[in-house]
Amino acid sequence: MMASPAKKRKLNSDTKKAAAPATKGIQYFFAKQQQNASLSKTTPETQQNGSQSDKSDEQLTDEELARKLQAEWDAEVQALNQRQQSVQSEPQTALSEAEGPKISQAAPAPPSPLKASTSSKVDAAKSKNTLSLSSVAVVEDQVTASIPLDESPLTFEPSKYIPQLQESWAAEGGKASYALLTRCFVLVSSTQSRIKIVDTLVNCLRLLIEGDPASLLPAVWLATNAISPPYISMELGLGGSAISKALKQVCGLDNRALKAMHDRLGDPGDVAFEAKKKQSFTLRKPKPLTIRGVFESLVRIAKTQGQGSGDIKQRIVDRLLQDARGGEESRYIVRTLCQHLRIGAVKTTMLIALSRAFLLSKPPGADFPTRKPSDLSKLKKEDLAEIWARGEELVKASFARHPDYNDLIPVLLEIGISDELPIRCGLNLHIPLRPMLGSITRDLSEMLTKLQGRDFACEYKYDGQRAQVHCDADGKVSIFSRHLELMTDKYPDLVSLVPKIRGEDVHSFIMEGEVVAVDQTTGELKNFQTLSNRARKDVALGSITINVCLFAFDLMYLNGQPLLDRPFRERRDMLRSMFVETPHRFTWVKSLDATSQDSEPVLSFFKSALEAKCEGIMVKILDNLPDIPYDDRQSALATPDEDLQNETTTAPLNPPPLPKKSRRKPLLATYEPDKRLDSWLKVKKDYLSTSLSSSSSEPLDLIPIAAWHGTGRKAQFWSPFLLAVRNEDTGSLEAVCKCMSGFTDNFYKANKTYYTPEIEGRTLAKRPGYVEYYGPEPDVWFNPEEVWEVAFADVTVSPTYTAAVGMVHPDKGLSLRFPRFVRKREDKGVEEGSTSAVLAGLYRKQEAGPEKRPAEEQDVEMALEEEEEEEG
Repeated sequence: MMASPAKKRKLNSDTKKAAAPATKGIQYFFAKQQQNASLSKTTPETQQNGSQSDKSDEQLTDEELARKLQAEWDAEVQALNQRQQSVQSEPQTALSEAEGPKISQAAPAPPSPLKASTSSKVDAAKSKNTLSLSSVAVVEDQVTASIPLDESPLTFEPSKYIPQLQESWAAEGGKASYALLTRCFVLVSSTQSRIKIVDTLVNCLRLLIEGDPASLLPAVWLATNAISPPYISMELGLGGSAISKALKQVCGLDNRALKAMHDRLGDPGDVAFEAKKKQSFTLRKPKPLTIRGVFESLVRIAKTQGQGSGDIKQRIVDRLLQDARGGEESRYIVRTLCQHLRIGAVKTTMLIALSRAFLLSKPPGADFPTRKPSDLSKLKKEDLAEIWARGEELVKASFARHPDYNDLIPVLLEIGISDELPIRCGLNLHIPLRPMLGSITRDLSEMLTKLQGRDFACEYKYDGQRAQVHCDADGKVSIFSRHLELMTDKYPDLVSLVPKIRGEDVHSFIMEGEVVAVDQTTGELKNFQTLSNRARKDVALGSITINVCLFAFDLMYLNGQPLLDRPFRERRDMLRSMFVETPHRFTWVKSLDATSQDSEPVLSFFKSALEAKCEGIMVKILDNLPDIPYDDRQSALATPDEDLQNETTTAPLNPPPLPKKSRRKPLLATYEPDKRLDSWLKVKKDYLSTSLSSSSSEPLDLIPIAAWHGTGRKAQFWSPFLLAVRNEDTGSLEAVCKCMSGFTDNFYKANKTYYTPEIEGRTLAKRPGYVEYYGPEPDVWFNPEEVWEVAFADVTVSPTYTAAVGMVHPDKGLSLRFPRFVRKREDKGVEEGSTSAVLAGLYRKQEAGPEKRPAEEQDVEMALEEEEEEEG
C-alpha cells in the first residue's frame, strides 16, 4: 500500500545512515522568531511584582506560551497517571458489591475537576489563536492498559472497570474509546491460542454490553474488518497513496524515509506504528478516538463519491491518524483502512465470542436471563462445554440464515441468547443465506464407503458460478454469489427469465443453482474462463455476447415457507415440479440416483461429467435416516499423493469393509447453511489421477522470475511468485501465472534469504529483456536459477499472461488455474523447464476431452517423453 519499492536497492544503501529524520525539537519551529524577536517590555505592574514568570499570556512570545502550555499538559498527564494508580490501588469493595448502584449508560459520571481544568486551558489557548504543541509520547491511553482483557471470562468482572472507563469516556459524551478496542486487538494479535483469543474478545464485548451498548455494533464491524454485509456494497475506495500521504503529513516523513520503512517492515500498519513512535509532537492536541467515531468515519469514506471526493476522503484519513493516540492505535487504524486487520478473529470466532458474552452479560435495563460466572466455574469441563455449545449454535444458525450484524446485534441486546433468536433473525427474501458446502473426497471408493446403506444423488459439478436467486411476490429478483455479493446487474438475462420459469402456484422463492456459459444454439458447455470475461456491472440485455444457463439444484424457500428442514429428495421434487424448463437457459443439474452398490453406474456417470467439461460430481444424501450411522474416517485410506499415483480407471470401486472401531454418527439430508458436511460430497477431477481426467492436471516445471511483497503473516517474505515457461523458438521466458499455494513457512524463510538484494546476482533491478510479461509490476525480479514443479487444475486463456501467445489464441496467452507448488526440481536447470509448446498442447487436449485425441496430442506426448529422457 506504500510507495513503489522499485528502487529499493539504491535507497537502502542511501538510507542506512539517514533513513529516519532527526527528531525536531521545539526550538526548530521558533528559530526564526528567536532571531527576529525583541525583548518584551514589562508593565509597571509586572515590575512591581518583580517576576518575569508572572507575565500574562498576552505578553508572552509564541515560544514562551507554547512552553507554558506544554508544561501544563505534561503536568496534567502526570497527575492523571498518579490518580489512576491511586484508584487502582484502593480497595474495590464499593464496586464489587452485588447490591451496589450501577452507573447508567444514560447518565455518565461527570468529568473530574482535572479534566475540566484541562478543557478550559485548551479552550483558552484556542481563543488566543496560539500555536499549541502536544507530546505524542505521553498521550497514549492509560485507562485500558491495566484491564486484564485476556483473563478467563469466568473470573473477569466488568463491574470493576466500567466506572473508571465511563469516567474517562465522559469527555466524549460517554462513547467508548477506540483505545479499548485497540487494547483488545493487541492482546489478540499477541497470541495464537484460540482460547485466549476468544476470552479476550468476550471480555471486551462484555465491557461494551454493560458500559456502552451503543458502541457494540460498531466494535463488532471493526473487529471483523468490515463496515457492512457483503451484499451491501460499501467499499472504502482508498489507495495506498492516501495512507502514504497521511503518514507523511501527520508524522513528518519524506518519501525516502517512508519507502525505507515499508521495504523493511512490509505491513502498512507496522509502518504507521513506527512512524507514530518517531513523531515527537503534533501541532494540535489529539482528540481521543471513539469506536463509534472511527466506524462513522469509515462509513463517510465509503459513501463519499463524485467530484472532490478524493480530497474529502484524504482529510478524513488525515484526521484519523492525527487523533490516533500512540503507535498501536495508528497501527490498527491503518490496517483497518487497508481492510487487512490481521488479528485472527474470523467470523466464527466473533460469533462464538458474542454468544458467550451475552450468556454472561446484559445491557442496563435488559431483563433476559444470564448465567453467573461463579456458577459456571464450578461445572465440569464437559458440562461447561455443552452450555457454551448451545449458545454458539443458536448464534451461528441465526447468522448463517441472516448474515448481517446490523440485525443480529440489536436482537441480542434485546433478548440475549434465546430460542427465539433464529426466529427473529431467520430466512428473509433479498438477504442471502450462507450456502451449504460439500466435503472433499479423495476418490469414488471413499465416497461409496461413507454412504453405505443410503440412497444418494450424483450431480454434475459444472464449471460456472454458484448463484442464489431470490424472487418475491411483487416480482423483484435478487441474485447473489457464493460469497453473498449482489450480482443482479451482471445477469439481467436471468432476471428477465424468472417470470417464465416459475409455475402458476409459485409466488416467492429462493433457489440455488450454477450459472454456466453455454452455446445458445447447441447447449454446449463452456469453461469458467469464458464466463469470467462477461461484464460485471451495468450489463444491458442488448449487449450480451456471452449467454448463460442456470442449472438449478436446490430450493430453500417457497411461498413464504422455509424449506431448510425438509430432506433433499423433497426439496428437489418441489423444484422440478413447480418450475418450468427453458432450453439452454434454465434447467436442472444432470443427476443420477444411486446406492453404494451401484459402483459401475457411478463411475460411468463421473466419466460422462468429465467428458461434458465439468469439474466432477457432487454426491448428496436424499433422505433423513438418523438411525443409520456413517463412517467418517479420514486417515484409514491412502494419502492424496498415493491416490494420484495408484488410481486407475480399472481400479475396483467396491468399498472396503468398515473397521470395527470407527467413529460413526447420523447423517441428515437437510440444508445446513454455512456448514461443510458429509451429506454433500464433491469428487473433482483435480483429486483423481490424470487417467480419469484431462492431462492438464499433470504438473509442469516452471521457472520463478519475480515476486511481490507479502501481506498479513507473509509480510516479511516474498509472496506471491511469478512463474514462467520457456519459449524454445525465441529463447525468452513467458509469464504463465502467479503462485501462492503449497508453500511452508520454512520455504518462505529460506526463499527470502536466497533472493535477497544484498546477495549480488540473485535479484535484478528491472525486468530483463528476455522476460515477457505485461501485468502489474512485481516488487522484485529474480535472476532465473531454479525450476519448481507446480500442479494445477486447468489451463485457461488469459489476456494478462504471455505464455504460448498465438498458439491457441491470436493475441492472448495461457495461464494456470489454481497453481500449487509441489517441490523444487534440484535435478533440473532453467533450460530444462517446461515449454510453451507443451502448455499449448495440454490446453488443446483439455478442450478436446478424454475421448477426442487430436493429432497435436502426439506432439505433446513426444515433448513430455523427451523431457523425461533428459531428466533421466
